[in-house]
Amino acid sequence: MAARTGTANRYYSGPPSDHFDGTMFFNPGGKPPGRFTDLLRWQFSGGRAKWPAAFPSPHPQAKPADRVDGGALRLTMVGHASLLIQTAGLNILTDPVWSERASPFSFAGPRRANAPGIAFADLPPIDLVLVSHNHYDHLDLATLKRLRQSHDARVVTPLGNDAVINRAVPGMRLSVHDWGDRVDFGAAAIHVEPAHHWSARGGRDRRMALWAGFVIETAGGNIYFAGDTGFHDGINYRLMAEKHGGFRLAILPIGAYEPRWFMAPQHQNPKEAVQGMKLCKAAFAAGCHWGTFHLTDEPVDEPAAKLAEALAAEGLPPEQFRALRPGEVWDVPAT
Repeated sequence: MAARTGTANRYYSGPPSDHFDGTMFFNPGGKPPGRFTDLLRWQFSGGRAKWPAAFPSPHPQAKPADRVDGGALRLTMVGHASLLIQTAGLNILTDPVWSERASPFSFAGPRRANAPGIAFADLPPIDLVLVSHNHYDHLDLATLKRLRQSHDARVVTPLGNDAVINRAVPGMRLSVHDWGDRVDFGAAAIHVEPAHHWSARGGRDRRMALWAGFVIETAGGNIYFAGDTGFHDGINYRLMAEKHGGFRLAILPIGAYEPRWFMAPQHQNPKEAVQGMKLCKAAFAAGCHWGTFHLTDEPVDEPAAKLAEALAAEGLPPEQFRALRPGEVWDVPAT
């Protein structure tokens, strides 16, 4: 459609591939995001559950150690898809959002239901930031500015997102990659991997920047951060197991999944997340992308309850896949 209407890609220019048609990125064998008419149908369906004004975490704000060395692995939940990963002497943030809203506006849009699980001033020195795609609940320019000023962290992100970041955060150290790329960083290697999702910052830039998950390869075990993804018949999970041989930890989204007729291609539900954990051969999993920003129809606490049900149905212990709350710290066992 982009080629037929003459729409140019404002973020990325490159040769066609199995997930880029020369103008837009796409999910191979998958589904694009819903149409505008589908969005309107959902918005006016009246099925949106009411969230409380606040959904405070039972955990106090964490004060992380400066470093976690060797094969130890410590995970601290900030909120939504923002987590601090500490292992091999490295401090890595995923999709960091410290802003009050996941929105282009400071006065409107989804507002935090709980405070970040780590106060920004209490962050340890941040070495690396993984940004999975450019939706506002994952790519927060205000937070990236703060990280540039306070930590000068390196950002690894998929193709096209550099155009968004560079305009707002000049001087940020960016490493921009396609699916399948590998980035060596200290005692770790970062692999940029497929996810089934989409991208947009507004109404005219759909799928102009790539989306991705990440694998962090360390001597203490592999870590998989799936970013934001639909289940996609488990295709990408099987690929991760085949390519990387399994994981000590998978960080998987479990929220923003209702209504299924609209959300299923782009957002997996807790039952699918459990299947994903099994398919990618993860010893442990952490559930994210729930309970902080009211994005979709399900009640605020339903993802955690549905995750517990899915684990019980599979005969799996609840400690194997934890629905993390802001401030929660998990020293992930060795495998």
